[in-house]
Amino acid sequence: MQILDSQLQPDPLLTAREVGAMLAISLPSVFRHVAEGKLPKPIKLGASSRWPQSEILAVIEAAKVARESAK
Repeated sequence: MQILDSQLQPDPLLTAREVGAMLAISLPSVFRHVAEGKLPKPIKLGASSRWPQSEILAVIEAAKVARESAK
């Protein structure tokens, strides 16, 4: 039996291009940041790479906190 919660919203999966647009960085920079550990590794769906939007938003929020603590 599956219980559906009307409050549950799926976490949109973003392409590398969408991640780059959110962060105002180039496509190669997205993958460089992943390799450097600055961005989370993508979810692989076949040959496609996708990032949960919530994880990218968390990276942005962490950068804001780091900026505030550096003042």
